[in-house]
Amino acid sequence: MIKWQRARFQPNLPLGENGQKVTASKEHRELSKNAAKEGMVLLKNMNHVLPLPKGAKVALFGKGTFDYVKGGGGSGDVTVEYVTNLYDGMKALKERVTVFEELADFYRENVKEQYAKGAVPGLTVEPEVPHELLVKAKAFTDTAIISISRFSGEGWDRKSTFDKKNIDLSDFGALQAKKAEEIFENGDFYLTKKEIEMVNIVKENFDKVIVVMNVGGMVDTEWFVNDDAIQSVLMAWQGGMEGGRAAAELLCGIGNPSGKLSDTFAKRLEDYPSTYNFHESEDYVDYTEDIYVGYRYFETIPGAADKVNYPFGYGLSYTSFDYSVASVKQENDLIKVFVNVTNTGSMEGKEVIQIYFEAPQGLLGKPAKSLIAFKKTRLLKPGETQLVSLEFSVDDMASYDDLGKIQKSAYVLEAGEYVFFVGTSVRDVKRLDFVYIEAQNRVVKQLTEKIAPTSLKERLRADGSLEKLPLKEPNDPDACGIEKMSIEMMEAYAPEVRARGRYALWEGPYAKGKRTFYEVAEGKISIDEFLAQMTDEEVAHLLGGQPNTGVANTFGYGNMPEYGIPNVMTADGPAGLRIAPECGVHTTAWPCATLLACTWDPDLVYAVGEAGAKEVKENNISVWLTPAVNIHRSPLCGRNFEYYSEDPFLAGKLAAAMVKGIQSQHIGATVKHFALNNKETNRKNSDSRVSERAAREIYLKPFEIIVKEAKPWSIMSSYNMINGHRASENRELLEDILRSEWGFEGMVTTDWWTYGEHYKEVKAGNDVKMGCGYPERLMEAKKLGLISRRDMEVCAKRVLELILKLD
Repeated sequence: MIKWQRARFQPNLPLGENGQKVTASKEHRELSKNAAKEGMVLLKNMNHVLPLPKGAKVALFGKGTFDYVKGGGGSGDVTVEYVTNLYDGMKALKERVTVFEELADFYRENVKEQYAKGAVPGLTVEPEVPHELLVKAKAFTDTAIISISRFSGEGWDRKSTFDKKNIDLSDFGALQAKKAEEIFENGDFYLTKKEIEMVNIVKENFDKVIVVMNVGGMVDTEWFVNDDAIQSVLMAWQGGMEGGRAAAELLCGIGNPSGKLSDTFAKRLEDYPSTYNFHESEDYVDYTEDIYVGYRYFETIPGAADKVNYPFGYGLSYTSFDYSVASVKQENDLIKVFVNVTNTGSMEGKEVIQIYFEAPQGLLGKPAKSLIAFKKTRLLKPGETQLVSLEFSVDDMASYDDLGKIQKSAYVLEAGEYVFFVGTSVRDVKRLDFVYIEAQNRVVKQLTEKIAPTSLKERLRADGSLEKLPLKEPNDPDACGIEKMSIEMMEAYAPEVRARGRYALWEGPYAKGKRTFYEVAEGKISIDEFLAQMTDEEVAHLLGGQPNTGVANTFGYGNMPEYGIPNVMTADGPAGLRIAPECGVHTTAWPCATLLACTWDPDLVYAVGEAGAKEVKENNISVWLTPAVNIHRSPLCGRNFEYYSEDPFLAGKLAAAMVKGIQSQHIGATVKHFALNNKETNRKNSDSRVSERAAREIYLKPFEIIVKEAKPWSIMSSYNMINGHRASENRELLEDILRSEWGFEGMVTTDWWTYGEHYKEVKAGNDVKMGCGYPERLMEAKKLGLISRRDMEVCAKRVLELILKLD
């Protein structure tokens, strides 16, 4: 194929063997199912109720049996040919399990009726179980499986009892939020009254009760954790198009659960430190808990440990494992730990070995434990042992000193003992005999102050007290050197289609006397030489989104045919290639990111990225807007299904594998949303108010890991403000931290239709404004001296460099 053939000519050229398509292929659907099985977490299994014995009879309770949620809404949605629910999965295993059909018929029809009235998956009402069906089900079997499903999406957040109002949503988001509020009396974290009634009826009538949780993030577990009437619980997450089949196979013992929680499950929503102020204001969120997010809070803050039902890293198996530390070696600043893992049970399975460190409290204060290494074993047969090797750098244990208690604006290792724990969750650990000792305070890396707080007055310390913070001068995010555009002009406008005058085909498609971009690709001229021949308006044109071609619906980059610059298309992710239903193209819906994080398996996530990128390429799209790696700060974030974990190290490592898999196919990955996009309500005007330390150690850390390990071709800046500065206009974030400190060499795009001013975004190093740019405003700003030709060329060069990397 010639360079950019797919982008220019949109040929329908399959990528599979023997001319077969890879998009939604049998192999990809099977990979989706297997990935789902790897990330589902067995939370409870009393008396070995699971796996179900061969020949088992089951009664399926709960509208979630048919009201299956494959993934979240918004950019995470995927157009698929079919979705398997739990019933479908069970029926595919009819040689192993028999379903009570009359009850299934009742739920199928009820859900069908609710959908016909406008309900969407996960936002339906739990029906009352007819008494006669309950009696028949009880006579049929002693085993009941309850399905609970939940849905959330982009542009709106989950509700809580703390909410006062939830405004400034998109029309669609407002509608979904209203529906959720009508259905879930106390927010969808908790069961509804109707769901509680159904659960109680099932418990009263069946000896064996199994629960399947089809959810995208943290939910209430208090109703089953200590209830002996519910013996088994499978956290099945949102498993993509094959999620129902994946769950059914695990329930029936076709495979063994090996997922581990990527989040802490507290007893109540109110126990998370972020809950009380999540919806406090539509204008800001105070990140008062600072670095104590997730298990860092529950394992450190006095009194918080008792508020946990299921700890971070937790997950059961149908078999059992023993592990022992074989040896620990230190080679310069690298520590290597070797662990023998043995399957001591009767079924083959996998285990995840996790290493945490505890740093001396010192002057800065530290979490009691922080994840620093992990490794999933291969599939071990009963009696088989694997020697697992894990390693990490001493410098990775450093803390950021933002106030100058040791050395201002530096990562430091405070003097004292650094101890280590190895195990299978943050709590199921053994302390290593090995101790690393830092004789005196040591500066690991000296930086300079960036994105410091302007409004966050205090933050949490390790002892539970609050520390006052110095504040910088506030910024006016709406300051503008030219007349400010109306909000209406910033929302959902498609890019202008550039007109091109008549030209003679036989004289060639390019402008006379101009060097083409193909000559840059062939190394005949440099990008600088290429850009030098363009007018200011032409350079400005490169800095905005371009019209859709083919099946794309999120616009493109480039698009100057007279110079030979193709119009390369983008596509939403991250749960699969998102193509609008009217195109008639079905793609593979992969498990949600939270489930992928629970696999703790970078190789598997790489495989998903690789397969997804092939579908992107086959459909003549060049840049995939995935992965999304914002931290699970609060269960209330409506977009948590799209993000990986509460832990930055786990999120960074797995998302780096995703990026590597995507870019192995010469498809551009776009890591998002940079940064601190942890709330959807009023997301374009909400200020994330955070300390510099928490930003660097928690919220920026997964992006840093990805940049340094996977070298993504693109990063998407977020909608929100960070300490009073819009992320897309924040030069300290985009140039000083991302490029100068981390060495990022790719292109930065805005999220689609930000409220940032285009010329301010260019000045900040945000290369492209999506989905629509405003070249005329750039020209006006240049005329007034607010921006220079050089500023635009710097960004344009990075856009062209991205296009050069594509096939």
